[in-house]
Amino acid sequence: MKSFRRHSATVNAGSMADIAFLLLIFFLVTTTISADKGILRQLPTDCPPGSHCGDNVAERNLLRISLNRNQEIFIEDEVVKLEEVEQIVKAFVDNNGKANCDYCAGEQIPESSDHPREAVISLSHDAQTKYQLFISVQDEITKAYYDLREHYIKLKFNKALNHVNNEELRIVKKAYPFIVSAVMVKRD
Repeated sequence: MKSFRRHSATVNAGSMADIAFLLLIFFLVTTTISADKGILRQLPTDCPPGSHCGDNVAERNLLRISLNRNQEIFIEDEVVKLEEVEQIVKAFVDNNGKANCDYCAGEQIPESSDHPREAVISLSHDAQTKYQLFISVQDEITKAYYDLREHYIKLKFNKALNHVNNEELRIVKKAYPFIVSAVMVKRD
């Protein structure tokens, strides 16, 4: 009598690795990877030990912007809309309170900054402030400085912003330095 041996059925898997490799390459090529958003800022250098690096800022040269957990924007304890931030920052920085700035176009309000070089923007936010609001306010502050610098370039060099050289750009940044202090405030 013959005995029947059952052979297990096999699947030819030789080309499975090729198919998996092709699928992997297909998905790598067709997938878009979103870039992370962030803020391009240069951090200050460390303070050398034994020296005092803190500057005392006059109250009138400090513009306080705060964001609360309810996603509201306060400038000097008044609620403002996001669209108003740029104009308020521009008016504050370009105020010319001491009337010694020959390129400033401000209204010389006594409660506002003395000079663009002395103007400091203090941005504080609650721990529960949404990241998008924080970035949007930072963008509005940056736009204000961009506009002020662009106006200065036209006034001083009679050029467009994208046509200045490195030395001219250094002069512009010295005329309108971007001084922003950001801090997170934890409230219970």
